[in-house]
Formats: sequence, structure tokens, C-alpha cells
Amino acid sequence: MIRQIIQIDEEKCNGCGLCAEACHEGAIDIIDGKAKLTRENFCDGFGDCLPNCPTGAITFEKREAPAYDEAAVKASQQKKEEEKAMTENEKNMMKEMAHHAAGQGCPGSRFMQLHPDDVQEEAAPVSSGRAVSRLNQWPCQIKLLPTNAPFYDGAKLLIAADCTAYAYANMHEDLMKGRITLIGCPKLDDIDYTEKLTEIIAGNNIKSVTIVRMEVPCCGGLQRAAENALKNSGKFIPWQVVTISRDGRVLEE
Repeated sequence: MIRQIIQIDEEKCNGCGLCAEACHEGAIDIIDGKAKLTRENFCDGFGDCLPNCPTGAITFEKREAPAYDEAAVKASQQKKEEEKAMTENEKNMMKEMAHHAAGQGCPGSRFMQLHPDDVQEEAAPVSSGRAVSRLNQWPCQIKLLPTNAPFYDGAKLLIAADCTAYAYANMHEDLMKGRITLIGCPKLDDIDYTEKLTEIIAGNNIKSVTIVRMEVPCCGGLQRAAENALKNSGKFIPWQVVTISRDGRVLEE
């Protein structure tokens, strides 16, 4: 069909990209430093791009061109909005999953849900005298954990300082059993966990949070990060703090 559509003079175009930004329909791309009308069916012929061109490289012309496809434009706009709304962590997670699917990336950091507690009980009941692992997912280090994963759905979180598992002998049965375990030490990692813990708590269906720390002052950083994450999440979630002494006792609050 013959209709009005834009024309771009590549000799005048300086590749500034202002026209592409002004085109709400997404008809223009910058390719090899020049603006190009790459999707003629996205151009409505109204010329929102014209006033934004500093070099006067864009004009109207009437010629044979495909009809303006409003449905395709709206679908493209919707896709861009969804991509824009996607957080950086979600993008990184998708990349990580793609790498694992392709057999790439570090296999040691690949997240997975481990055997549920009832399966472990059958394999090695506590009455047998054999210790049973209560770690329900991998990885467990805060800095390696994804912010979204199936094992967070309906989970009770255990946010524990690294040293607690060594100091408290019955860590698995008393504290890890039935919980998703997140361990870390802000002093050793030299990092504030608040942002990541906020994303985990805010972005998933978390039922409760238990913070396990040592009595030493440096463990206060982990407790503060967890408490701030709970506040920042905007959710009202039951939580508690368990403090372990250097000699392996649970201290009364």
C-alpha cells in the first residue's frame, strides 16, 4: 500500500540515537552508528522522531510500505516493559540457569533441593544413633544462594552465622531441621547481606525467620542485616534470634 512513512538520510545522520528514543513504536534502530528504519510496519507515519533529529536527517515520504501493525507494536512494547521491570538479580538467575542447562558454569554453585526430612528419616532414623543431615538445599552460603528458587516457597528460613554449626553440637536436629539454611559471616565476606536477604524475603513466600548467631560482637552484623531485611521487605513475618555461647550453649534472651 502507498502511505506516508519516514525516510532517513544516512549521510546527515550522526548516530545520536535521539530519534530511536523518540519513536514510541520502536521502528528505528541504531546500526553501525546510523539510524535505520528497521521495522516499516511499526512506523505510524506521524513523525514523533522528526523534531528530535538535530541534523535534519529525517523527512516524510509517500511510498509503497506495509500497513502500520498496531497489534505488533503493542506486543513489542509489552515485552520491553516486562524486560525493563525484570530485576538484575532475575536476569543473572536466568543467565545462570541457561549456563547450567548448557552444561556451563560452576557445578558446585548450581542450586538444588536436597532430600526432604522424611526421606532422610527413613534412610537413617535418629533412633539408630546415626547422625542425619538436615540441610534441605544447596548452596547454603548467602553470597552463593539465588534470590528466587523453588525451595523458598513456603519456607522457614534459618539465617545462621558460620561458626554456630561448629559451636552448637545439635545444630541439625534443633535448628536446621525443616528449614532452609542460609549461612554467612559479614566480617569474613566483608559484605552487607541486607540487600540480598531483602530480595529473598520480599520476593518469596517465607513463613518464618530464625536468626542464629554467636555471642561475639561481630555476629551483630548478620543479625542487623537480617532484621533490616525483614523491615525492608514490608512483610509481617514471625522471627526470632537464637544466640549460641562460645562453649556451645543456647543463651537465654
